[in-house]
Amino acid sequence: MPGEEDDGVAGEQRRPLIINHDFDSSVHILHQNEDTISPLPFSHTETLPLPSLPAPNQRLASLDVFRGLTVALMILVDDVGRAFPSLNHSPWFGVTLADFVMPFFLFVVGISIALVFKKVSSKPNATKKVVLRTIKLFLLGLLLQGGYFHGRGKLTYGVDLSKIRWLGVLQRISIGYFLASISEIWLVNHNILVDSPAAFVRKYSIQWMVSILLCSVYLCLLYGLYVPNWKFEHSNMLGSSHLSIIQNVHCEVRGSLEPPCNAVGFVDRLILGEDHLYQRPVYIRTKECSVNSPDYGPLPPNSPGWCLAPFDPEGILSSLMSAITCFMGLQYGRIIVLFQDNKQRVLLWSVFSFALLLVGYILEILGIPLSKALYTLSYMFITAGASGLVLTAIYYIVDIEHHRKPTILLQWMGMNALVVYALAACDIFPAAIQGFYWHSPENNLVDASEALMQAIFHSEKWGTMAFVIVEILFWGIFAGFLHKKECLKGFSTVLKILVRVKFSIGLN
Repeated sequence: MPGEEDDGVAGEQRRPLIINHDFDSSVHILHQNEDTISPLPFSHTETLPLPSLPAPNQRLASLDVFRGLTVALMILVDDVGRAFPSLNHSPWFGVTLADFVMPFFLFVVGISIALVFKKVSSKPNATKKVVLRTIKLFLLGLLLQGGYFHGRGKLTYGVDLSKIRWLGVLQRISIGYFLASISEIWLVNHNILVDSPAAFVRKYSIQWMVSILLCSVYLCLLYGLYVPNWKFEHSNMLGSSHLSIIQNVHCEVRGSLEPPCNAVGFVDRLILGEDHLYQRPVYIRTKECSVNSPDYGPLPPNSPGWCLAPFDPEGILSSLMSAITCFMGLQYGRIIVLFQDNKQRVLLWSVFSFALLLVGYILEILGIPLSKALYTLSYMFITAGASGLVLTAIYYIVDIEHHRKPTILLQWMGMNALVVYALAACDIFPAAIQGFYWHSPENNLVDASEALMQAIFHSEKWGTMAFVIVEILFWGIFAGFLHKKECLKGFSTVLKILVRVKFSIGLN
């Protein structure tokens, strides 16, 4: 629709991603079969028509591949984490493979925002669409992660509204998307021609100041907020009776980053309430709280009382800090818009990424630990730098060397990331399949398939790994069927391979 293209935000009907957009007429990235971006015409006004461009459009399928890789990683670490605890989220300090998933999502959201709002003709209209999309994404996250769907292994649904979880993955993404988008619409002077480093600084300086302000607010509260003693209630089953136990937690400190007395948890308890937080936090796998650490396990003798306390890994204060990852992605998106040469993009991305990694490492040495649960400053820099390096590698492989066939499944998943996330990562599809069973709920197709893999590999761990890999391939093919033409080509290729295998092993 013309009006939607003018303000840089297109219609909702074709938006398949966690934050997917239809861009203006010269940009089609993240969801179409032909991901292209045209050179940005530099102009002092926003109303001049686009001049004719001699350079051909360039596909940027790498953004879809990057997003698809992120969704695949989420499925992998969520489903394999129980078999390989080292792949699961870090119990508190440190980073694992799972701890890069959220920053990857936020990072690519920032890139898409830079492309969507490279030219804004109507700021009020663009703001309205951003607000509506933020609300929709937040409500979808509330439905998927608020407790209504009970997930795999539980053939029930429903949630007590007095205990609904207000925040989650999609809610955090919606917060980052909102802050980054509003700043891109209102705090960037789109009339400035970027023809020098000084002009670049003038154009985006206010937005960078807002980013620094968000970091400062987070750090001031994290290290300066006084955390008093507190208590929580949890249930304990003894015999056939349920007993409610009141557990006291002693704090009275400032600047603590440990699980029981940090400012992140205090702000969430104060604003959201203990009943509306995540009830099985990651620190229950720490050495203090699990005999099988870093896996789940029984409480060790003399374990601290806070082991059973609620804590939300996508809380309010940490979500403010996570929004900075979206702002980091914005810078990478601007490099796409302002520089058309592939070598320039790769060089700038690489330099910027290594610089972020170095800053994060220095901050850790200086005493700011890596923590996904708190979304510490060092963690933000390290994961943003890693996101940039992964994007650079994918961009080189997919969009420069044009090796797209090996990544086609990831590209399809990236073009339909929200669908795959809801059905797979939120366990809606597995739970629905488990609803059909033979005599007993345990005799269902999902559990039977996993058990078969475990029997084939003679290992519970590696059988689970094989099952999850097959699951990811399934979702890649499923996403491809949403793009029928390309998928049929890919499906025919798979059939040809199967036929060759059939004859090669004598099954004709």
